[in-house]
Amino acid sequence: MQTFRLTLEYDGSRFSGWQEQINARTVQGELKQAVQELFRTDVEVQGAGRTDAGVHAVGQVAHLKIRGKGPALTASQILRDLNDKLPASIAVLDVTEAPPRFHARHDAKSRAYFYQISTRKAALSKRFVWWVKEPLDVARMQQAAALIAGRHDFVAFRAADPSKPGESTIVVVDSAEVSVDDNLIVFRIEASHFIWKMVRRLTGTLVKVGKGEVSVEEFRNLLSGKKNPKLDIAAWTAPASGLFLEGVRY
Repeated sequence: MQTFRLTLEYDGSRFSGWQEQINARTVQGELKQAVQELFRTDVEVQGAGRTDAGVHAVGQVAHLKIRGKGPALTASQILRDLNDKLPASIAVLDVTEAPPRFHARHDAKSRAYFYQISTRKAALSKRFVWWVKEPLDVARMQQAAALIAGRHDFVAFRAADPSKPGESTIVVVDSAEVSVDDNLIVFRIEASHFIWKMVRRLTGTLVKVGKGEVSVEEFRNLLSGKKNPKLDIAAWTAPASGLFLEGVRY
């Protein structure tokens, strides 16, 4: 069995997320179809992160395991041929041979995401940002984001995932910060793993902090696992358009 490690980028705007689904167009589904056309044998394609519908990636990692007897191709040939077969919105950036037991998801130590908030209307990049029209106090957002690193109970920022009943809401966050890049406010976060919609709900709540509608102290209490019935975090979930899987560490 041959195993390869793939690094990909994709525009998630027109996909129903990464994970393969019946009667839905997904990134994994498109990649698997291209791989099967290329090798004409039994293959396994798994990604490091399950991005949701509309979410993008600049550093998704996937493994490709070829279980049957297909054409003997080098990593550079796989890179070229897959990019020829994949739609324009998905690009394979790198292909390397990997140990037979390499698993893109199970072997990952952490995943890093970033979220782009635009402070102005963007005609060319509107699929990749969330335009917030109201003024935002970036210093307050930075103060709140600095509290996220560490081990916290993110139950207040969790959406129930039917595929993971009883999932723990405890997450160890390696780093989190808010920065400014011209007309963009960028929220970056890296953690061992993420629960469903956690990053988008953190982003939405940080925007509320920036608007002055949530205090930094209220944000601190949410990170301790204390739900506040006066704060409708589910309704504040940031749109998928601004979220990117930045990279995966092994």
